[in-house]
Amino acid sequence: MIVTMTSNHFDLVVIGGGPSGYAAALTAAAADRSVALIERDRLGGTCLHRGCIPAKELLETATVHRTVSQAGEFGIITTAPTVDFSATQDRKQAVVDRLFKGVTNLVGSKDIDLFPGTGRIGNDRKVTVQLEDGTEQVLSGDFIVLAAGSQAKNLPDFEIDGTTILSSDEVLKMATLPKSAAIIGGGAIGCEFASMLTDLGTDITILETEERLIPGADADIAKALERSFKKRGIKSITGVTAHGHTPQPGGTVVHLNNGTDIEVEKVIVSVGRRPYTDHLELSKTSIELDEDGFVKVDEFCRTNVDRVYAVGDLIATPQLAHVGFAEAMLVVSDIVGEQRPPINYSRVPWAIYCHPEIAYAGLTEQEAEEAGYEVAIAQHRFVGNARALIHNETEGMVKLVAERRSDGTAGKLLGVHLIGSWATEQLGQGYLAVNWGVDIDEIADFIQPHPTLSELFGEAVLELAGRTLHG
Repeated sequence: MIVTMTSNHFDLVVIGGGPSGYAAALTAAAADRSVALIERDRLGGTCLHRGCIPAKELLETATVHRTVSQAGEFGIITTAPTVDFSATQDRKQAVVDRLFKGVTNLVGSKDIDLFPGTGRIGNDRKVTVQLEDGTEQVLSGDFIVLAAGSQAKNLPDFEIDGTTILSSDEVLKMATLPKSAAIIGGGAIGCEFASMLTDLGTDITILETEERLIPGADADIAKALERSFKKRGIKSITGVTAHGHTPQPGGTVVHLNNGTDIEVEKVIVSVGRRPYTDHLELSKTSIELDEDGFVKVDEFCRTNVDRVYAVGDLIATPQLAHVGFAEAMLVVSDIVGEQRPPINYSRVPWAIYCHPEIAYAGLTEQEAEEAGYEVAIAQHRFVGNARALIHNETEGMVKLVAERRSDGTAGKLLGVHLIGSWATEQLGQGYLAVNWGVDIDEIADFIQPHPTLSELFGEAVLELAGRTLHG
């Protein structure tokens, strides 16, 4: 839908309607600014249509399958569950469509002019929109926000064909489940796909160039994930590079640099995402890019061109929807003259929805030591937690990293790292404590409800404070 225009000049023109783009538009509209929002596909971007939401819905299907499979341990007698993956895909799409309708209605209710088409930026803050009907509309703005998002990276020797070699886009649209698959890339997306497909019956091998899975996570958390994956039959081969494949009937053979060959039905390429700057025609402007193609910005997401900002996956910050939301709000605050501190990217919350889940914020143990801190560490495991036992989900732990004072006591909390059931929902209080720079003694005075998984964080805090209860 295009809202009827009274002018082709706006206070703000936003190119891209993903999380960071529509958040910028909504925030500016709430500040009584006139806004044009340009989106070439569907509002919601990669996160809603080809990323976060559909992936988590499929992971929830995997959780239901796993739960039903284990029902006998609770005295619930069932036959072995089978998967109707077409029904799973239908439910996934229904969730996506409902959220899409919600964000579309929200944008439509805020007097935002929405242009379905491709936007490219020129000089003097002019934006040309190639509309769906083939016509062009030239818009101008006092301020421009670039929020064009990203697309899956390609990998040499593994050209995406949508049949045998798949990107994340094709995985989320699969009509049937493969019997076996190699996943190239052991980061967040790769591990989520590995977990989901394993639960639904696919034989999975993860190939990762780094020495461990989830390279950005704390080493102890990554090791715990690898142990858990191994128990579930997921093969993780780290420190290797895939350097080609040989197609064969029904699949292909992946060749590794260590001389190993792996025969699989599908190969899933999950090596990250690159900024989608192609259609913006930035080469015709003076906007600077870094060597990886990301738009260069300062701490307030300003480009080197006056009144032009870039946010979300276009810039070299964590490619997370919630970070995109925060960047959008930061930009609009800067535009309207509000004082707001820049984002501390070392403290943003991370959530990975494989089984077991991983969540963290702040410094890892290694990062804290490299930053010059004397550290104090506490770990508390799920196996002794009452709620975890009730759920029959006893794998996992909470690890806290704090500064160690000169007297040997623990001071400020520097990082919180979790692996286990509902870890992503438990991160909240630890995230707040890290970002507020709270001392361990202050956190230790808070009461955790019993029986809950949140007691794990509380017990780890008490251990650091020297007054552990169940340690």
